[in-house]
Amino acid sequence: MQIAGSQGRTSWTTRVKRAEELADRNPWATQVLGFYVQVLVFQGSLSDKFQPGNTSSGRNNLRMALDIDAAARSLPELADVVARHGPSVLAKRAEQLRSSSPQQNRDLVEGWLFGSANSESGSAFFARVLLQPQAESLVESGGVAPQKLAENHCPLCGSAPQLGVLRPEGDGGKRLLLCSLCNSEWEFRRILCPACGEENHEKLPRFTAADIAAVRIEACDNCQHYLKSVDLTVDGLAVPVVDEIATAPLDLWAAEHNYTKIQVNIVGF
Repeated sequence: MQIAGSQGRTSWTTRVKRAEELADRNPWATQVLGFYVQVLVFQGSLSDKFQPGNTSSGRNNLRMALDIDAAARSLPELADVVARHGPSVLAKRAEQLRSSSPQQNRDLVEGWLFGSANSESGSAFFARVLLQPQAESLVESGGVAPQKLAENHCPLCGSAPQLGVLRPEGDGGKRLLLCSLCNSEWEFRRILCPACGEENHEKLPRFTAADIAAVRIEACDNCQHYLKSVDLTVDGLAVPVVDEIATAPLDLWAAEHNYTKIQVNIVGF
């Protein structure tokens, strides 16, 4: 499996600028991107404080190398941000977390990381926001060994893909999957469902919207799952993790046609 590693990773500042640009351009995305900007600024501050060398865990397993205690200590600050700027459901959960004990905060982060908590619950948002800067920093620092996992999961941390990315290569483009936790990319076959392995192109429809040229739905009629793909051969200025969030109308279309997303994005859709 070819790992592109940090090829698709952009700075937190670049992500903020792209989110602000897309919010100005797309009225339907203004509210969610405004909140996402607050999340990105918070994550950038966590990234600045995290020192990968401080972890005592083995670097051959990224999840084991994450500092759960440090993430849990930052949860009250994140709860304050979400309570002020988040959508009602997350803001309500943030208010609850403001009174959580340090041990409860640690349990929340650890439960999501190692699969004992509902990955689609409101708590999942907080754990992902807190751990993602660490995961990205660990990959960037080197020393995280790829694992022998199924090709539809990140070879560095084992997470499900968040989206697909089509990067220019020669006269065409190559398909990669982008990790939902550490934001790494790895190569993946063009005609293959990342959820169930379906190879019949007739069962792998793609859907686009006229005013969202660089992002499309890649669905599977066998397992009824989908992910979105950002085509950098169409828009080389796109920032995949941001552009994916800015195209919520595609997710609404997919839900109306009974497709389920392989992995919801960090803001929950």
